[in-house]
Amino acid sequence: MADDVTLPDPGELPDPALASAVLEIEQHIAQAGWDQPARLYALVATGELVAREPALAAQMGLDESSAAGSFTPIEQDLAGDVPLEAVLESIMWPDQVAGCAAVVERLVLPPSADGHIPDDATAAQAFAEDHPDRQEVRIVAGATRAGAAYCALRLRAHDDDQSVVGGVDLVPALVDLLRGTLESFTDEPDEHDEGTTP
Repeated sequence: MADDVTLPDPGELPDPALASAVLEIEQHIAQAGWDQPARLYALVATGELVAREPALAAQMGLDESSAAGSFTPIEQDLAGDVPLEAVLESIMWPDQVAGCAAVVERLVLPPSADGHIPDDATAAQAFAEDHPDRQEVRIVAGATRAGAAYCALRLRAHDDDQSVVGGVDLVPALVDLLRGTLESFTDEPDEHDEGTTP
């Protein structure tokens, strides 16, 4: 019924360039199947990449006509033994990085399981792995310095391109971590303060 339709808040409409980059990453990762490690990408404005690194851009098949209003994802090396969340809490991107995106696979439990999940992380993981109603999901989340966010989710049980769910605020905790890596230092330390290091 038309009466039940609610238009999205214009502030919640996705940034087209970010949504396109996130979906491009999701499609690329999906081609390699499941049970993959976490991935992290820097998102660089394609126009700036073409101008700054023309040889690299040419190798990637990029030119000025394809550069307008888009991001190019550049995968970063991750240590396999460090959880993605810990990596995101410890990095800060240089200014030429306009945004970032992360890929993780997680187990998702139904809301009815919330009160039964153990507090201990190891026990919680074992509980999730043994739960009969668990769902495996791949999450691709992205954020930009301008404040935009976009997420794409793919369930292993519905592993086809038409079933990928996209939205601005699907995984707020991961988006917040990504945004934290993009924050600039606004308060420069006073070089005359005792106990500060340059």
